[in-house]
Amino acid sequence: MVKKILKGKVVSDKSNKTIVVEVSRRFVHPKYKKVMTTYKKYHAHDEKNKSKVGDMVSIEESKPISKLKRWTVIGGDK
Repeated sequence: MVKKILKGKVVSDKSNKTIVVEVSRRFVHPKYKKVMTTYKKYHAHDEKNKSKVGDMVSIEESKPISKLKRWTVIGGDK
């Protein structure tokens, strides 16, 4: 099975080995034909605590690590 990879911005790094990543998605509204942006936050595992607030990171789907964490940081774009 292919693992999903998402890119987003780090909005919180207060927890130990955990970051919160906000991923945006753009789509055209089916009725109003307006381009809309939605945001979703994902908790991701950051083993070395490298990522800081404002960084762009890539996260990859993984097995459940805790109640909320199902993603792992695989790279950062400064």
